[in-house]
Amino acid sequence: MTTICNNLKKIQANITIAAERSGRPAGAVQLIAVSKRMDSGKIHQAIACGQYIFGENYLQEAQQKLPILDDNLRWHFIGHLQSNKARLAVKLFDVIETVDRIKIARAIDQHAAALNRDLRILVQVNIGREKQKHGVLPEDTEELLESIRQTTRLTVSGLMGMPPWSKDPETSRKYFRELKELSVLLSKQELFSDNNNVELSMGMSSDYVVAIEEGATMVRVGTALFGRRE
Repeated sequence: MTTICNNLKKIQANITIAAERSGRPAGAVQLIAVSKRMDSGKIHQAIACGQYIFGENYLQEAQQKLPILDDNLRWHFIGHLQSNKARLAVKLFDVIETVDRIKIARAIDQHAAALNRDLRILVQVNIGREKQKHGVLPEDTEELLESIRQTTRLTVSGLMGMPPWSKDPETSRKYFRELKELSVLLSKQELFSDNNNVELSMGMSSDYVVAIEEGATMVRVGTALFGRRE
């Protein structure tokens, strides 16, 4: 437990420093502990150290974990979602960060209404235009958000993105900056649920400090907290 607690304190300190550099309080940035492939014991350790927001990539794994963990936790789905699995995702998660097409948005909306669930979504943007990654292209994001607004009752809180992987965190900076600029542009068109407080989920273990400096309000950190996955 000591290692996870120490890691959490270090991450929180880094978040505070990076947020202050960007002119924001530390509370403006949420830490999402990415717990994919981590057993419930490690998650319990993180909870004991004060972490209550977690992110999972795989529905089958989450389906096994979530029922045996504290009901007071908040869960973000951060993996690719197929429309035929939307009902399960709506049932399990509080936030779905990876909406990248109108079909999945409508499926989430339908199941949320049927299950009487009030959950939030983020639109995933393929900010690096990588063929192997999911996400709507930046130039198509406005159209998708407009379609979601017109045809669903979903709460769209903001955008999520992953830059191309690099050993150097500074390489990610331009992509984070582009996603921030896109969010500002789209908020002026009033395409989010709260256009004065648009969520930006960007930055992982290797580059979350840079992401915060460029405007991230959520960072998704796994390895730096839990250690390397087996």
